[in-house]
Amino acid sequence: MESVRDNCGVFGLYSNSACAQDIYEGIDFLQHRGQEYCGISTFDGKIHQITHYGKVSNTFTDQELSLLTGTSGIGHVSLWERQPLMWQSKLGEIALAFSGNIINAHELIEEMKSRGQAFYRSYNIEVIAKIIIEAGDIVSGIAGLSKKIKGAYSLAVLTDRGIYATRDVYGFRPLILGQNGHQCAVSSESRALQNLNINIARDVRPGEIVLIDGQGFHSVKQLDSPRKAHCAFEWAYTASVDSVIDGLYVQEARSNLGGSLAQRDMDEGGLIADIVAPVPMSGVGHALGYHKRSGIQYQEVFLYNRYADRSYTLSTQQAREKMAKRKLSVLPYAIEKKRIVLCDDSIVRGTQIRNKVRELKKAGAREVHVRVACPPLMYPCDFGVSTRSYEELAARHFLKSGNITSMKELKDLEAWIAREIEADSVKYNSIETFVSALGIPQNDLCLKCWDGLRPTDD
Repeated sequence: MESVRDNCGVFGLYSNSACAQDIYEGIDFLQHRGQEYCGISTFDGKIHQITHYGKVSNTFTDQELSLLTGTSGIGHVSLWERQPLMWQSKLGEIALAFSGNIINAHELIEEMKSRGQAFYRSYNIEVIAKIIIEAGDIVSGIAGLSKKIKGAYSLAVLTDRGIYATRDVYGFRPLILGQNGHQCAVSSESRALQNLNINIARDVRPGEIVLIDGQGFHSVKQLDSPRKAHCAFEWAYTASVDSVIDGLYVQEARSNLGGSLAQRDMDEGGLIADIVAPVPMSGVGHALGYHKRSGIQYQEVFLYNRYADRSYTLSTQQAREKMAKRKLSVLPYAIEKKRIVLCDDSIVRGTQIRNKVRELKKAGAREVHVRVACPPLMYPCDFGVSTRSYEELAARHFLKSGNITSMKELKDLEAWIAREIEADSVKYNSIETFVSALGIPQNDLCLKCWDGLRPTDD
């Protein structure tokens, strides 16, 4: 299994004026969701499209944006493939952009090949496009995805009628609508809307198909949803801290998760520490929550290189480790002789957090106590955002099979991880405390990377 299959952002805009510049800015605000590829498609009677390898701000030129004429369009950022992709078909010209992962893509591709279909690179987006086109109309094709695809997707389809937007029937991937005057938009995260002064309207419901056109947005079909299964990892790490997803602010969620870690320390006799610090940037909200609940002073101990990428959302482990070294540098003045509570969102392999613990101790830290917002990662993610093999998961090395079923097992794991990463102690949020911190019913979340339960098997 590949290390990462998908972490993407989609954005769509219908306007009464040229839209390319706003789509450019929209996907730039989603850049944290994928830094290796980006693209824009616009429509002015025909589709114009430009995609790039690289970041939005580094690759698109003013001249290219001037060529992307039209008042409606979609954009995409990814670490895996170029999107949007465009087709000329019996439905007319269409362009598609999606975020997610199709678990049964290989089986679908082989079945389509047996019927004479050809594929360019066997991308997931090709599978989606061919299912939609075969159906004969856009709405029926999008509805048909739920019957054929196993996995997760949020999707934007650019057509001559407008932009169709949808989420899978479980709502794994976030997707939100916004409107302001003569602009109507859809985005993987609310921050792209907010920063374009577009008012947030609502989330696209699981299984809902929405048409965005000159009259605003309209729900054209609602598919039956077996249950909600929002990716819990969005609030802990993936989403930007200034976003709101399915009614819950990311900042609030991370503060609560850090507070839960502090409460556990207090309930278990307290922890003597001088400062609370984050592993930037995703650890900041968790550290602030720990600080507020515990009263221990908040202090940055790493300087964050704002020109670096997110190490988690790069496509190879070698690239992730190289970026992690570039991303953070130690602040010796803040560290010397200090007992530090170091907050992070999750531990995957443990390599990067071990390096950070070593750097802090080398710079003079007296103790380093690691506090982890997410429960131990025990299973690969099937739905795209945090896909890892079993062999890469540090917690899995300790518990070779099965789940953590008791606090004793969790504490045994924490002691083992602490030795592995050379920390003075390690504590995680349990699944129960994580869910409680989010305040979302457990049955409305996908927790598969922690409990091994695939929501689609319910």
